[in-house]
Amino acid sequence: MPEYIKHPLIRPNAVEQRLYQLDLAGKSLRAPTLVVLPTGLGKTIIALLVIASRLEKAGGKVLLLSPTKPLVEQHASFLKKVLLIPEEEILVFTGSTSPSKRTELWDKGRVIVSTPQVIENDVLTKRISLEDVTHITFDEAHRATGNYAYTYIAERYFQLARDPLCLGITASPGSSEEKIAEVCQALHIESVAVKTESDRDVALYIHKKEIEWKRIELPSEMKEIRDLLNKVLEDRYKRMGEAGYPINNQRYVSKKDLLAIQQKLQGELRGAPDPSAYTAISIMAEIMKIGHAVEITETQGLGALRMYMERLDNEACSKNGSKASKRLAEDLYLRQAVSRLKGCDCEHPKMEHVKRIVGEQLESNPDSRVIVFANYRDTAEMITTALSETEHIRPIRFVGQASKYKDKGLTQKQQVGIIEKFKAGEYNTLIATSVAEEGLDIPSTDLVLFYEPIPSEIRSIQRKGRTGRKHEGRVVVLITKGTRDEGYYWSSQSKEKKMQSNMSELQNMMPARRSENLIDTMTSADRKEQVTLSDFGKDTVQVIVDQREVKSSVARELEKAGVEIMLHTLEVGDYILSDRIAVERKSCEDFTGSLIEHKLFEQISNLARTYEKPVLIIEGESLFNTRNLNPNAIHGALSSIALDFGVAVFYTRDAQDTAGLLKQIAKREQVDEKRDISLHGKKSSMMLPEQQEYIISSISDIGPKAAKSLLMHFGSVENVIRADYAELLEVKNIGPKTASKIREIVSSAYK
Repeated sequence: MPEYIKHPLIRPNAVEQRLYQLDLAGKSLRAPTLVVLPTGLGKTIIALLVIASRLEKAGGKVLLLSPTKPLVEQHASFLKKVLLIPEEEILVFTGSTSPSKRTELWDKGRVIVSTPQVIENDVLTKRISLEDVTHITFDEAHRATGNYAYTYIAERYFQLARDPLCLGITASPGSSEEKIAEVCQALHIESVAVKTESDRDVALYIHKKEIEWKRIELPSEMKEIRDLLNKVLEDRYKRMGEAGYPINNQRYVSKKDLLAIQQKLQGELRGAPDPSAYTAISIMAEIMKIGHAVEITETQGLGALRMYMERLDNEACSKNGSKASKRLAEDLYLRQAVSRLKGCDCEHPKMEHVKRIVGEQLESNPDSRVIVFANYRDTAEMITTALSETEHIRPIRFVGQASKYKDKGLTQKQQVGIIEKFKAGEYNTLIATSVAEEGLDIPSTDLVLFYEPIPSEIRSIQRKGRTGRKHEGRVVVLITKGTRDEGYYWSSQSKEKKMQSNMSELQNMMPARRSENLIDTMTSADRKEQVTLSDFGKDTVQVIVDQREVKSSVARELEKAGVEIMLHTLEVGDYILSDRIAVERKSCEDFTGSLIEHKLFEQISNLARTYEKPVLIIEGESLFNTRNLNPNAIHGALSSIALDFGVAVFYTRDAQDTAGLLKQIAKREQVDEKRDISLHGKKSSMMLPEQQEYIISSISDIGPKAAKSLLMHFGSVENVIRADYAELLEVKNIGPKTASKIREIVSSAYK
């Protein structure tokens, strides 16, 4: 008979008592703690124990933050079942709850389960206060790096709360000391508590997990295609050397190495760069694309390679396609590889292994659940198709939300629907990309199959954790001999061991003593003084910020500087500083990207038309070395923005610099000039000619220039649509391929 947890705020006989969970919860109550525990061993139970104890002893409110809406709803449902507090005091905050409703509910709630972005927005705009929050649990705590919302929430929490205590929970914080240290620093962690499957108090609850590695030979036909692609790579490596940037140890150069070279080249473009640096960057773009093609051939198969080559060809034919893809399309060896690809009906032997392994599992145990992990969506599509041919396998493809060329993603609602059908047995095999590794309530499975190894120890651990939870499980990893698969396999194994070693060391180095942390020795008064002081003076100013700008760090920096933030969805500009000043902020990458995509001048035009004193801020220091744009094109755009549109252009180093500039301008307007702040910008409606050009340019492969040529020649949209193939060829800049495409789209039956 199992024993159950007894606590005044936990429902009797609801939660089984496990000593290792009580031990971890006890440590977490003594100091801000990072708990590292394998998937399926009850990290949520530890959070529950800490939440109940803090509510009982410290009072106030508690927050449980989780990365996705489905996980938030799952956690809230669990807490409502087991906590002995009124259900209406356990609240769910997601983006679907309106800001005004969240403000109203905040005062009534004791336990708030939320996505971090919602809490970040509400703290920024001061709709809620963290002062009375006595505990925050950060689920999937390894995300607390860089610009992720966890880092900002933790920083403000330890500045604002009277009695702060946080808990970070994760199965895998990362292998490098730097990554683990970054997570600990971001969450103000003082104590690390680690349990592994080999620990005696944990081993009682572990089910056997059999791990197999199957090594597979690459067929000779696929080796021939790979060798042709490698000849393209060898040629590009040679050109890099001729440009003065030799790549050593070419046979073993990794994607990480190539990215480091690319970053170094971009750094050389600052100031007065050598023209050869531009050449080298362009060649590097080709190397990255072909390197990816080689990897797909070795590890995925020719079906996935065909899809990739089709996208590469589509990019090369597109008017906005990169120069790298256009040059590659003309390469002799690449064309030979594509030709050989068309005539080759060989498939990667991994596919037969997948069909056999999954088939045997479901034949021996028809009630089994199986997850097949694949790195690429194209591969997931092929596996789904291949498995659907077997009678007793009911597969479903499970991918992320993003959509791209010929590849539509799944909405969060569709993802949840698929998981429910997987639980119910309508589907018994999930073919998933990385989206199934964390953040969704996927049940334990009998078999997890890796179509290929992955070099990330975090992702590898999360994948393996999908089996062996409630009963024995099996993990099978497919490895192609003599390919990058083997390198990724050894990398993952090494990183997993290193992570365990680092976590053990860190656990010993960070005793659970709150007094050692300077943050906690500060008094509440000290914290409040630190928050309200501003480097820019004591006058409070307001800034209206576009909702989408919260993803940048600028809004956070403004709030920390004492600016009152008001979030709105702005049609014109990103920041409004007064009744006459609105600001469009662009990173260097955004600026060049919107210039190439012909969006920049429309945005600038709307800004200049709507506000008396429009401002453009360009943030970053790499304006002239992104997207390989000719410097003259950038200078031309900047001069037009300033002289033709009358927009003031400012340059800032980073988000903090941008926030400082915005605050100074807002202070000058609102405090010195006594001007009000008002929202009155709307995008201008398209003129009739613009609407006509928009309709024609929406046809695939037709850009704005070609659309104008067609309309000038035929006089109307109707005449363009009615024109036959021969008439279309008479138009300047319209070739046979484009004419055929227009006729195909216009005349084909809608299905």
